[in-house]
Amino acid sequence: MQVGVIKEIKDKENRVALTPEGAKALTRAGHRVRVQKEAGARSGFADADYQAAGAESVTVDKAWASELVLKVKEPLPSEYSHLDRQLIFTYFHLAGVDESLTLALLENRVTAVAYETVEDASGALPLLKPMSAVAGHMAATIGSYYLARFNRGKGVLLGTILDRKYGKVLIVGDGVVGRHAAKAAVGLGADTFICGRHSDRVPELQQEISPHLNFVLSAPDNIRQHLADTDVLIGAVLVTGARAPYVVTDDMVREMQPGSVIIDVSIDQGGCIETSRPTSHSEPVFEQHGVIHYCVTNMPGAYPRTSTIALTSATLPYVLRLAESGLQSFVEDPGFARGVNTHAGRLTFAPVAEALGLSDTYSPFSELVS
Repeated sequence: MQVGVIKEIKDKENRVALTPEGAKALTRAGHRVRVQKEAGARSGFADADYQAAGAESVTVDKAWASELVLKVKEPLPSEYSHLDRQLIFTYFHLAGVDESLTLALLENRVTAVAYETVEDASGALPLLKPMSAVAGHMAATIGSYYLARFNRGKGVLLGTILDRKYGKVLIVGDGVVGRHAAKAAVGLGADTFICGRHSDRVPELQQEISPHLNFVLSAPDNIRQHLADTDVLIGAVLVTGARAPYVVTDDMVREMQPGSVIIDVSIDQGGCIETSRPTSHSEPVFEQHGVIHYCVTNMPGAYPRTSTIALTSATLPYVLRLAESGLQSFVEDPGFARGVNTHAGRLTFAPVAEALGLSDTYSPFSELVS
């Protein structure tokens, strides 16, 4: 199969969907890998590295004209003209972006396979996990940075100074993002609280993260009572493939102290904090009710070398299966089939259809390939 690797054009998106080692694995399996020129440069991978792995360096048009296209982030409007019945494997987050992308995928009969909805045998999300881990770890350190007074923050340092803890971090969500955010916050020395829906997980969380981690049962009143003295609020709520629910309302944000910081990691799926709106690495923050909001939709792009290696390690086994077997890969693996969001001009992932009000375009994938 022809496999194309695209250079990302999203603002300061420095990752690439395939490392040279990944390209080597594909070429050794007999596939033709076409990497857009300089696609890996900002992750530290030169065109010569891909060529040494057996891949070709090609123009953007040739990379997109491949049977299987690999990206990191969703196609942007300027890339829609390249859509033409390919298999595209990337983070789509269709429920959290403008419906124009979904409509373009349907119109051009693209088979859109979303990293974030692929499931393993246990129902976990193996291709979302590595970038969730990076974003979670980043959230605490970014929050600490924006608390600085020169950033209009309240001037609180997250850390333990001479055996005294400074700064309070409240994390809403105890999944991969939340746990990594908590590890980072505890590591900094902040007083750390994590909100979850299952109190029976407390021993597990404290064993994994720290015995000093504080657990809050996730309910509006419980969250609200912590916000008045929270320095950094991290939103880490996920509903697979669907739009994230608002767990912190506008009124709740108003109760936070001026100069506090919100990091909404759920922003890819629309955000879990009502005052959030998407931002970019070029313009990462805004203020609402005196609270600094950081809502960058591609946080791991800030650390592309680490992120690209971690992402390829997770995606490569699936890429090899796709290149070898095409659509048959999904027939053989129902969890992999959960990654298919559009096919043959139809939406095939119900939560996206519901979130975008496009239920009339929905068909189960199994019906389209039977």
